[in-house]
Amino acid sequence: MKLRIGTRGSKLALIQTNIVIEMLKKIDDSIEFEIVKIKTTGDKIKDSPLAKIGGKGLFVKEIDKALLDGKIDIAVHSMKDVPYEITRGLEILAIPKREDPVDVLISKNGKKLDELPPGSKIGTSSVRRRAMLLNYRDDLLIENLRGNVDTRLRKLQEGKYDAIVLAKAGLKRMGLEKYIVEELNPEIFPHAIGQGALAIVCRKDFEYKDLIKAIDDFETRCAVLAEREISRTIKASCQIPIGVYTKISGRKLMLKGVIFSINGKKRIEAYEEGNLEDYIDIGKTVGEVLIDKAKRFGIL
Repeated sequence: MKLRIGTRGSKLALIQTNIVIEMLKKIDDSIEFEIVKIKTTGDKIKDSPLAKIGGKGLFVKEIDKALLDGKIDIAVHSMKDVPYEITRGLEILAIPKREDPVDVLISKNGKKLDELPPGSKIGTSSVRRRAMLLNYRDDLLIENLRGNVDTRLRKLQEGKYDAIVLAKAGLKRMGLEKYIVEELNPEIFPHAIGQGALAIVCRKDFEYKDLIKAIDDFETRCAVLAEREISRTIKASCQIPIGVYTKISGRKLMLKGVIFSINGKKRIEAYEEGNLEDYIDIGKTVGEVLIDKAKRFGIL
């Protein structure tokens, strides 16, 4: 059997795809794999903030179309790029064990966030990171930064920024943890919904569903789908600065959702916990409380 796996062509995307391939080989080492690199809209437009050019779906749309057209058999996405409404005819068959989802700071001179002088330039393309950084320190200058991980690190080293904020998961998968200066406390700096997790997407009529489902991680699935239920409940776009902090203890799932105003001046939170199996209800409750608070505080 041969499986064609669709993915973006970035170094990180290819690493993530090979991680999935190794997982599947442990289930059945007789499978042959072909990696099909697909350029997405998000890859083509590199000089504009994601929120201004469409946001969610920009890194998956073309890959999902290739799935529906039968050009590939499965797709490997970064979960944070997958809209809460899945393309009709497709489904997320597996969510492998999540990598650490926290955000990290990398600075040119090795300074931590609290040590950066007023007026320091911080690079990010995320409205969430922009808002939460300004909420914590409104004396920073947050400037747009697009590009893959290597590009962002190069721009930092060239002195275009004093620091940048990235996901730890991507750096770890690429073997670049040495650049991390500080892990940001996720209770203060909530990470993106689905950050650190992968989504294995297939057509609903895919013949080998059981093979893909074998690499699903139950705890990760519960946590990530609870987070995604917040987005579904509030109908969140990439223009809403929303972050989450999820923790699993035994059979209990604890979920905190946070929404910031665009300028970072306002911050609201909602918290819920319950049994792992009730992840959808937990996410929905958090989303409903956030909607109510956001309207009262003039954020939504």
